[in-house]
Amino acid sequence: MSRNLDLDLVRTFVAVADSGSMTVAANLLHMTQGAVSQQVKRLEDVLDCLLFVRKTRRLELSHQGEQFLVKARKLLRLNDEIWADMTGQPLRGALRVGVPYDLVTRLAPAMKAFAEAHPHVEISLVCAASPELSEAVNSGRVDVSLVEYVASEAEGEVVCIEPLVWVKGRGSDAWQKRPLPLSMVDERCAFRPVVLGALADEGIAWRTVFESGNIEATAATVRAGLAITAWLASTVPADLETLTFRVSGLPALPAFAICLRLPATVQPAAQEFARHVRDSMSSDAGTRRAPLANIA
Repeated sequence: MSRNLDLDLVRTFVAVADSGSMTVAANLLHMTQGAVSQQVKRLEDVLDCLLFVRKTRRLELSHQGEQFLVKARKLLRLNDEIWADMTGQPLRGALRVGVPYDLVTRLAPAMKAFAEAHPHVEISLVCAASPELSEAVNSGRVDVSLVEYVASEAEGEVVCIEPLVWVKGRGSDAWQKRPLPLSMVDERCAFRPVVLGALADEGIAWRTVFESGNIEATAATVRAGLAITAWLASTVPADLETLTFRVSGLPALPAFAICLRLPATVQPAAQEFARHVRDSMSSDAGTRRAPLANIA
Protein backbone atom coordinates (compact mmCIF):
# COMPACT_ATOMS: atom_id res chain seq x y z
CA MET A 1 0.00 0.00 0.00
CA SER A 2 1.39 3.41 -0.95
CA ARG A 3 2.06 5.98 1.77
CA ASN A 4 2.08 9.76 1.47
CA LEU A 5 4.52 12.08 3.17
CA ASP A 6 3.13 15.14 4.93
CA LEU A 7 4.85 18.08 3.22
CA ASP A 8 4.43 20.27 6.30
CA LEU A 9 6.51 17.75 8.26
CA VAL A 10 9.10 17.65 5.48
CA ARG A 11 9.33 21.45 5.36
CA THR A 12 9.82 21.58 9.13
CA PHE A 13 12.55 18.95 8.89
CA VAL A 14 14.42 20.98 6.25
CA ALA A 15 14.14 24.13 8.39
CA VAL A 16 15.67 22.34 11.39
CA ALA A 17 18.37 20.76 9.21
CA ASP A 18 19.34 24.15 7.75
CA SER A 19 19.41 26.01 11.05
CA GLY A 20 20.66 23.20 13.31
CA SER A 21 18.23 24.39 15.96
CA MET A 22 14.61 23.68 16.90
CA THR A 23 14.36 27.20 18.32
CA VAL A 24 15.61 28.97 15.19
CA ALA A 25 13.40 26.80 12.97
CA ALA A 26 10.39 27.59 15.17
CA ASN A 27 10.99 31.33 14.75
CA LEU A 28 11.33 31.00 11.00
CA LEU A 29 8.17 28.89 10.72
CA HIS A 30 6.17 31.03 13.20
CA MET A 31 5.61 27.96 15.38
CA THR A 32 6.40 27.05 18.95
CA GLN A 33 9.53 25.03 19.65
CA GLY A 34 7.32 22.27 21.04
CA ALA A 35 5.32 22.10 17.80
CA VAL A 36 8.51 21.85 15.73
CA SER A 37 9.82 19.09 17.99
CA GLN A 38 6.54 17.20 17.68
CA GLN A 39 6.55 17.47 13.89
CA VAL A 40 10.11 16.16 13.66
CA LYS A 41 9.16 13.28 15.97
CA ARG A 42 6.11 12.47 13.83
CA LEU A 43 8.26 12.38 10.70
CA GLU A 44 10.81 10.13 12.42
CA ASP A 45 7.97 7.81 13.48
CA VAL A 46 6.61 7.68 9.91
CA LEU A 47 10.06 6.94 8.47
CA ASP A 48 10.97 4.66 11.39
CA CYS A 49 14.41 6.19 11.89
CA LEU A 50 16.23 8.96 13.75
CA LEU A 51 16.85 11.99 11.55
CA PHE A 52 18.87 14.08 14.02
CA VAL A 53 21.59 13.49 16.59
CA ARG A 54 21.81 16.05 19.38
CA LYS A 55 25.29 17.51 19.95
CA THR A 56 26.44 19.98 22.58
CA ARG A 57 25.50 23.17 20.76
CA ARG A 58 23.36 22.10 17.81
CA LEU A 59 21.46 19.33 16.17
CA GLU A 60 23.28 17.34 13.51
CA LEU A 61 21.81 15.09 10.87
CA SER A 62 22.08 11.36 11.32
CA HIS A 63 23.21 9.25 8.37
CA GLN A 64 19.56 8.60 7.47
CA GLY A 65 18.83 12.30 7.92
CA GLU A 66 21.57 13.29 5.47
CA GLN A 67 20.17 10.90 2.87
CA PHE A 68 16.62 12.11 3.41
CA LEU A 69 17.56 15.81 3.24
CA VAL A 70 18.69 15.55 -0.39
CA LYS A 71 15.39 14.07 -1.52
CA ALA A 72 13.37 16.28 0.83
CA ARG A 73 14.72 19.38 -0.92
CA LYS A 74 13.83 17.91 -4.32
CA LEU A 75 10.33 17.05 -3.10
CA LEU A 76 9.66 20.56 -1.79
CA ARG A 77 11.14 22.16 -4.89
CA LEU A 78 8.93 20.05 -7.17
CA ASN A 79 5.88 20.82 -5.04
CA ASP A 80 6.54 24.57 -5.27
CA GLU A 81 7.20 24.42 -9.01
CA ILE A 82 3.97 22.50 -9.64
CA TRP A 83 2.03 24.98 -7.52
CA ALA A 84 3.48 27.94 -9.42
CA ASP A 85 2.85 26.32 -12.81
CA MET A 86 -0.73 25.28 -12.07
CA THR A 87 -1.88 28.50 -10.42
CA GLY A 88 -0.48 30.46 -13.35
CA GLN A 89 -0.22 33.67 -11.37
CA PRO A 90 2.55 36.11 -12.40
CA LEU A 91 5.12 36.61 -9.69
CA ARG A 92 4.90 39.95 -7.90
CA GLY A 93 6.29 41.69 -4.87
CA ALA A 94 9.75 42.30 -3.47
CA LEU A 95 12.65 39.85 -3.42
CA ARG A 96 15.68 40.33 -1.18
CA VAL A 97 18.68 38.52 -2.63
CA GLY A 98 21.85 38.00 -0.60
CA VAL A 99 25.22 37.59 -2.31
CA PRO A 100 28.87 37.70 -1.18
CA TYR A 101 30.89 40.57 -2.65
CA ASP A 102 32.98 38.31 -4.86
CA LEU A 103 29.97 36.57 -6.45
CA VAL A 104 28.02 39.65 -7.60
CA THR A 105 29.38 39.46 -11.15
CA ARG A 106 28.85 35.69 -11.24
CA LEU A 107 25.24 36.17 -10.17
CA ALA A 108 24.49 38.87 -12.76
CA PRO A 109 23.28 36.53 -15.58
CA ALA A 110 20.77 34.86 -13.25
CA MET A 111 19.49 38.23 -12.04
CA LYS A 112 19.11 39.48 -15.62
CA ALA A 113 17.24 36.34 -16.76
CA PHE A 114 14.95 36.44 -13.73
CA ALA A 115 14.19 40.15 -14.14
CA GLU A 116 13.27 39.66 -17.80
CA ALA A 117 11.04 36.67 -17.01
CA HIS A 118 9.35 38.28 -14.00
CA PRO A 119 9.21 42.07 -14.50
CA HIS A 120 6.72 42.58 -11.66
CA VAL A 121 9.16 41.39 -9.00
CA GLU A 122 11.31 44.11 -7.43
CA ILE A 123 14.78 42.74 -6.67
CA SER A 124 16.97 44.29 -4.00
CA LEU A 125 20.52 43.06 -3.56
CA VAL A 126 22.07 42.59 -0.12
CA CYS A 127 25.87 42.30 -0.33
CA ALA A 128 27.74 41.05 2.73
CA ALA A 129 30.25 38.46 3.91
CA SER A 130 29.04 34.87 3.86
CA PRO A 131 28.71 34.47 7.66
CA GLU A 132 26.44 37.53 7.74
CA LEU A 133 24.36 36.23 4.85
CA SER A 134 23.92 32.87 6.52
CA GLU A 135 22.54 34.63 9.59
CA ALA A 136 20.34 36.82 7.38
CA VAL A 137 18.73 33.73 5.85
CA ASN A 138 18.13 32.16 9.25
CA SER A 139 16.53 35.35 10.57
CA GLY A 140 14.45 35.97 7.44
CA ARG A 141 16.19 39.25 6.51
CA VAL A 142 16.82 37.92 2.99
CA ASP A 143 14.57 35.68 0.89
CA VAL A 144 17.32 33.77 -0.91
CA SER A 145 21.09 33.92 -0.78
CA LEU A 146 24.32 32.51 -2.11
CA VAL A 147 26.66 31.63 0.75
CA GLU A 148 30.24 30.36 0.63
CA TYR A 149 31.35 27.61 3.00
CA VAL A 150 34.40 25.41 3.32
CA ALA A 151 33.23 22.43 1.24
CA SER A 152 33.35 20.01 4.16
CA GLU A 153 31.06 22.31 6.20
CA ALA A 154 28.54 23.23 3.50
CA GLU A 155 24.98 24.12 4.47
CA GLY A 156 21.98 24.37 2.19
CA GLU A 157 22.03 23.27 -1.45
CA VAL A 158 25.50 23.00 -2.96
CA VAL A 159 25.48 24.63 -6.40
CA CYS A 160 29.15 24.05 -7.15
CA ILE A 161 32.50 23.46 -5.46
CA GLU A 162 35.57 25.47 -6.41
CA PRO A 163 39.20 25.71 -5.33
CA LEU A 164 40.31 28.69 -3.25
CA VAL A 165 43.49 30.00 -4.86
CA TRP A 166 46.26 32.48 -4.12
CA VAL A 167 46.15 35.51 -6.45
CA LYS A 168 48.87 38.00 -7.41
CA GLY A 169 49.34 40.86 -9.84
CA ARG A 170 51.16 40.26 -13.11
CA GLY A 171 54.90 40.49 -12.56
CA SER A 172 54.44 40.97 -8.82
CA ASP A 173 56.82 39.33 -6.35
CA ALA A 174 54.66 40.17 -3.31
CA TRP A 175 54.21 36.44 -2.64
CA GLN A 176 57.91 36.15 -1.85
CA LYS A 177 57.96 38.84 0.82
CA ARG A 178 57.90 38.21 4.57
CA PRO A 179 55.84 39.04 6.39
CA LEU A 180 53.49 38.10 3.56
CA PRO A 181 51.43 41.15 2.48
CA LEU A 182 47.73 40.23 2.35
CA SER A 183 44.74 42.12 0.99
CA MET A 184 41.38 40.73 2.12
CA VAL A 185 37.91 41.93 1.12
CA ASP A 186 36.44 41.96 4.61
CA GLU A 187 37.52 40.93 8.11
CA ARG A 188 34.34 38.79 8.31
CA CYS A 189 35.04 37.10 4.96
CA ALA A 190 34.61 33.31 4.99
CA PHE A 191 38.07 32.95 3.40
CA ARG A 192 39.96 34.90 6.07
CA PRO A 193 40.13 32.33 8.90
CA VAL A 194 41.01 29.59 6.41
CA VAL A 195 43.80 31.63 4.83
CA LEU A 196 45.26 32.80 8.14
CA GLY A 197 45.00 29.30 9.59
CA ALA A 198 46.86 27.81 6.63
CA LEU A 199 49.64 30.38 6.98
CA ALA A 200 49.88 29.79 10.71
CA ASP A 201 50.19 26.03 10.17
CA GLU A 202 53.17 26.65 7.88
CA GLY A 203 54.71 29.25 10.19
CA ILE A 204 54.47 32.00 7.56
CA ALA A 205 54.28 35.50 9.02
CA TRP A 206 51.81 37.88 7.39
CA ARG A 207 50.57 41.45 7.56
CA THR A 208 47.38 43.09 6.36
CA VAL A 209 47.83 45.67 3.61
CA PHE A 210 44.17 46.44 3.09
CA GLU A 211 40.73 45.28 4.22
CA SER A 212 37.52 46.66 2.76
CA GLY A 213 34.03 45.56 1.74
CA ASN A 214 34.88 46.77 -1.76
CA ILE A 215 36.30 43.90 -3.82
CA GLU A 216 37.53 46.30 -6.51
CA ALA A 217 39.67 48.11 -3.94
CA THR A 218 41.14 44.79 -2.88
CA ALA A 219 41.85 43.92 -6.53
CA ALA A 220 43.55 47.30 -7.01
CA THR A 221 46.11 46.59 -4.26
CA VAL A 222 46.84 43.20 -5.84
CA ARG A 223 47.19 44.71 -9.33
CA ALA A 224 49.60 47.27 -7.94
CA GLY A 225 51.80 44.49 -6.57
CA LEU A 226 51.29 45.61 -2.98
CA ALA A 227 49.81 42.35 -1.77
CA ILE A 228 48.38 38.97 -2.68
CA THR A 229 44.89 37.70 -1.88
CA ALA A 230 42.83 34.49 -2.00
CA TRP A 231 39.74 34.12 -4.19
CA LEU A 232 37.64 31.38 -5.74
CA ALA A 233 39.22 30.30 -9.02
CA SER A 234 36.24 31.36 -11.15
CA THR A 235 36.26 34.91 -9.75
CA VAL A 236 39.89 35.76 -10.55
CA PRO A 237 40.02 38.62 -13.12
CA ALA A 238 41.79 37.84 -16.38
CA ASP A 239 44.54 40.40 -15.70
CA LEU A 240 45.55 38.74 -12.43
CA GLU A 241 47.32 35.40 -11.92
CA THR A 242 46.95 32.45 -9.59
CA LEU A 243 49.87 31.02 -7.69
CA THR A 244 50.34 27.27 -7.54
CA PHE A 245 51.25 26.26 -4.00
CA ARG A 246 53.79 23.69 -5.20
CA VAL A 247 55.87 26.39 -6.88
CA SER A 248 55.23 29.34 -4.61
CA GLY A 249 55.74 27.54 -1.32
CA LEU A 250 52.46 28.93 -0.01
CA PRO A 251 50.13 26.46 1.71
CA ALA A 252 47.39 24.69 -0.22
CA LEU A 253 43.90 26.07 0.47
CA PRO A 254 40.70 24.00 0.82
CA ALA A 255 37.88 23.91 -1.70
CA PHE A 256 34.81 26.04 -1.04
CA ALA A 257 31.17 25.28 -1.77
CA ILE A 258 28.87 27.91 -3.23
CA CYS A 259 25.51 27.14 -1.67
CA LEU A 260 21.95 28.29 -2.18
CA ARG A 261 20.29 29.11 1.12
CA LEU A 262 16.54 29.57 1.42
CA PRO A 263 14.52 30.18 4.59
CA ALA A 264 12.11 27.51 5.80
CA THR A 265 9.12 29.40 4.45
CA VAL A 266 10.00 30.06 0.82
CA GLN A 267 8.08 32.56 -1.25
CA PRO A 268 7.45 31.57 -4.90
CA ALA A 269 9.67 34.37 -6.23
CA ALA A 270 12.61 33.11 -4.17
CA GLN A 271 12.05 29.55 -5.38
CA GLU A 272 11.99 30.73 -9.00
CA PHE A 273 15.07 32.89 -8.51
CA ALA A 274 16.89 29.89 -7.05
CA ARG A 275 16.04 27.92 -10.20
CA HIS A 276 17.59 30.65 -12.36
CA VAL A 277 20.73 30.58 -10.20
CA ARG A 278 21.04 26.80 -10.57
CA ASP A 279 20.61 27.01 -14.35
CA SER A 280 23.06 29.89 -14.72
CA MET A 281 25.81 28.64 -12.44
CA SER A 282 25.64 25.05 -13.65
CA SER A 283 25.86 26.13 -17.28
CA ASP A 284 29.12 28.00 -16.76
CA ALA A 285 30.62 25.55 -14.25
CA GLY A 286 33.99 24.42 -15.45
CA THR A 287 34.09 26.88 -18.34
CA ARG A 288 35.88 29.65 -16.47
CA ARG A 289 39.54 29.18 -15.72
CA ALA A 290 41.91 31.46 -13.88
CA PRO A 291 45.31 32.00 -15.56
CA LEU A 292 48.23 30.33 -13.81
CA ALA A 293 51.34 32.34 -13.02
CA ASN A 294 54.47 31.26 -14.81
CA ILE A 295 56.84 31.30 -11.84
CA ALA A 296 60.31 29.84 -12.16
